[in-house]
This record gives sequence, structure tokens and C-alpha cells, in this order.
Amino acid sequence: MSGRGGELIKRHRLSTRIWHWTNAVTLLVMLMSGLMIFNAHPRLYWGEYGANYDAAWLEIGPVGNEGRLKIGSMVVETTGVLGRWEDQDGNIQRRAFPYWSTIPSRYSLSDARLWHLAFAWVLALGLLAYLLWSLFNGHLRRDIHITGREWRPSHIWHDVKEHARLRFPTGEATLRYNVLQKLAYAGVIFVLLPLVIVTGLAMSPGTDAWAHWITGVFGGRQTARSIHFIVAFALVAFFLVHIAMVVLAGPFNEVRSMITGRYRLPKEKGE
Repeated sequence: MSGRGGELIKRHRLSTRIWHWTNAVTLLVMLMSGLMIFNAHPRLYWGEYGANYDAAWLEIGPVGNEGRLKIGSMVVETTGVLGRWEDQDGNIQRRAFPYWSTIPSRYSLSDARLWHLAFAWVLALGLLAYLLWSLFNGHLRRDIHITGREWRPSHIWHDVKEHARLRFPTGEATLRYNVLQKLAYAGVIFVLLPLVIVTGLAMSPGTDAWAHWITGVFGGRQTARSIHFIVAFALVAFFLVHIAMVVLAGPFNEVRSMITGRYRLPKEKGE
């Protein structure tokens, strides 16, 4: 792909656009249904077992008339947001996450599990299809592969400084991912998404019947659950940074390119 500043060109393939928006919806539904599942037992542990009287490394819930988030020995008051909040009917609820952040909005562990597992299939099969197609059309080799020159600390540090100063590429340079984008996308595609899928399998008792070793790899079902929770919020962090970069780079142009595939090249300085 090439072109001059100001020119409207084709940037994203249809497969990339479909996977992008499917993933966005899928991860949102999985996050919100996962928060409802977490509400059933709002504590995280390390190891194989975890119950109300075991030592949890993370806990969200009410203490008296306050909502609290506890991580290790650190305690943060979260009344009105986490642990103790007002529902859509004006009633005080004493659960970890509020109704507006969960699927379904009213407490139902069974419904949340149905939503979560249904979209887990979409996530897993979508990731597999995307990886296979990206290998076939060369997307991974051409756009995600990090070259030896890009691995140099000086090159990475230069890109970090440019992003910190909000200096974004212009012209044809915008058509290539910089090293920070490559690291972020590779981390999501090859680390976070596979890890959230595998830890989800490790938590399922049904997995014991065909791959009991998966739970053992993580040192226990509760450790897998903790890692699953951490990875889920790492994906949320990626999403927030991604949205911030889209807004700073020009939201209309960026969103249009991910819907239609068409992207207007930013003009070079002096054009």
C-alpha cells in the first residue's frame, strides 16, 4: 500500500475488520458476564482450593455499610461503585460489581455462565480462524513481525518518546505498525487471548475428563481463576489505551478505516 498525504486509500482487509468488531463485541459480553460470575464468589485465591474462610489475595464486598476492595493488606473504600451500591430500582445491593457492568443486570449465575460459555466459543474459534488466515495471507509476517532493528533498545525508546510527546506518524509511515503497536498486538494475539482461553478451560471441571493436566500446569483451579481475572483486566487496559490512541490520532479517520477499510493518509509536514 502506498499513497500521498491526504489521499484516501485501502488500509484494512475485510478479514481484519470482521475479526476486530467480532472481538470487540465478544470480549465486552465475556467481561460483563464474567463480572456476574465473579459476583457469586467475589474472592480470588492461589492454589487448588478456595472458600469463604480461606485467605484470599483479592476480595470485593460489603463491610458493614461500606463497600471495600481488598488486595492483600491494602483496603480501598468503594461504596457506591463496588461492594455496596444502589440498583436500578433504588435498592441497596451488597455484591461486588454493580448491575450496569454485568450481564445479566439482575443476579443470575446460570444465565451469566450461558452467556460466557457461548461467547467463549466465538472467541476461541475466531482467534483460530484469524491466525490461520493471517498466516495464509502473510499479515503476521508483514505487519506484526518485529525485525532485529526494531528490537534495539534505542529504537524502542525512540518510539516511546514519540508517543509520550504525541508525535504520530504522517504520510505512508502511518500504514506501518511501529514497534510499540507490534508489541501490543502480538501480546494480545499470542499471549493474552490464548491465556484467557486456556485458564478458562483450566477452571472447568469438564476439562478434567480430557485434559486434566491443564489445571496442573497452573498449579490449581484457583490459581487459574486468578490468572483469568488478571488477564481479563489486562485486556481492558489494552482496550482503554487503544481507544485513547484512536482519539488522539483522529477518531473519524481511524474508525472509518476499520469499518470500510478506507483510510485518509495524514499529510506530511510541509504538504
